[in-house]
Amino acid sequence: MKAINAIRMGGVDVLPLVEGGKGVSATNGASCGGWAEAGGVGTFSGVNADSYDAEGHVVPQVYHGSTRRERHEELVQYGIAGGIAQAREAHERSNGQGRVHVNVLWEMGGAERVLRGVLEGAKGLVHGVTCGAGMPYKLSEIAREYRVHYYPIVSSARAFSALWKRAYHKAQDWLGGVVYEDPWLAGGHNGLSNSEDPRKPENPYPRVLKLREQMRQFGLGDVPIIMAGGVWWLEEWEDWIDNPELGPIAFQFGTRPLVTQESPIPDAWKQRLLTLKPGDVSLQNFSPTGFYSSAVRNDFLRDLEGRSHRQVAYTSEAIGEHSARYGVGPRKRPVYLVPGDLEHVQQWESEGFTEALRTPDDTLIFVSPEESRQILADQVACMGCLSQCRFSNWSQHEPDYTNGKKADPRSFCIQKTLQDIAHGGDPEQNLMFSGHNAYRFGQDPFYSNGFIPTVRQLVERILTGR
Repeated sequence: MKAINAIRMGGVDVLPLVEGGKGVSATNGASCGGWAEAGGVGTFSGVNADSYDAEGHVVPQVYHGSTRRERHEELVQYGIAGGIAQAREAHERSNGQGRVHVNVLWEMGGAERVLRGVLEGAKGLVHGVTCGAGMPYKLSEIAREYRVHYYPIVSSARAFSALWKRAYHKAQDWLGGVVYEDPWLAGGHNGLSNSEDPRKPENPYPRVLKLREQMRQFGLGDVPIIMAGGVWWLEEWEDWIDNPELGPIAFQFGTRPLVTQESPIPDAWKQRLLTLKPGDVSLQNFSPTGFYSSAVRNDFLRDLEGRSHRQVAYTSEAIGEHSARYGVGPRKRPVYLVPGDLEHVQQWESEGFTEALRTPDDTLIFVSPEESRQILADQVACMGCLSQCRFSNWSQHEPDYTNGKKADPRSFCIQKTLQDIAHGGDPEQNLMFSGHNAYRFGQDPFYSNGFIPTVRQLVERILTGR
């Protein structure tokens, strides 16, 4: 394997190894600080991060507000307190080595307020901000204001070009790097566009090369590109390392740091990752964000697949083929189905899926009475964890705080399930984000006999190769 040399990033020399920030409580100050202490770039999640009481116990994020707006304000305050707590821990654990970054999703609820609150409350402790899931035009402005470097996450040269031309050119000196997140390989939410086929992965090399060519046109030839998604052994990427065509390249590891001793995720989640097989990670579009995302295909995802499968189109009046009358809800309000679809409905009802729920696309899905009650309860309990949510129809924008559409029962409360799995919930019954190479835990002898390394041991393993 080629020697891995330090590169210039965020104003200092660091190993070109970056910890992926991931989401709710999946990367914290402990794992981030350990990665930075090993000489790389550690990243803690600033998405609904955990805060602690005086005894060091995690503060449960319980919501008391009677309205969504009130609960949203509670969520923002939880987010700021948690981000500050994780920044402090990462700073202490890093021992002044490497870099400490915070990762935020631009589409998370109150993203700008949370980010500003964390950077204000943890001045000097955070060196960079990584941000994706949307088009974070204000990221450069915030970074310049707080004198930290910024690292936008993109999946195409076109996306970066739009960000640069509209905003980032005004804060060029604070651009620390550009994260290319491969939409077919990376875990969690990704930037798959409407013109790209989720079933037809593209080679990342020409896409990253196009990004570099675009950056060179903007005078950014020496700004590192961070390859995210699908990275396991660096020798598999040797043609990328010290490649003058690509320029300075670093590599981001999102899934592998989950299985470390410092990783905050519960042991049951770690053990599940060690047992994955090829094909166990699914690229799907159930997320309430509207983005595609990659997660382990467990019972939770199979239930969502079942909901969407048990779906038929309806009309409010008998039109064309929609001639079969069907009653919806307790009052049996009439709608009209295609006769063949009515036969499917009758079969689903015989299986216990007796509750019909309307979607924004003029379709009905069929679920059990228990599922129906849970879906409605989750929608009512919405705390505005996203800037806008298709599951609950929340929007953080005035005047009416709604996205103007019907709530979509084919989706789910993402805050609820990510908080649950991060704090001990059943990995089979919750959303479990993962990159598509997670099956390699079970094939890599490094993890034989259930071995779970420290962050430093993992970094050393990455540097020395197989």
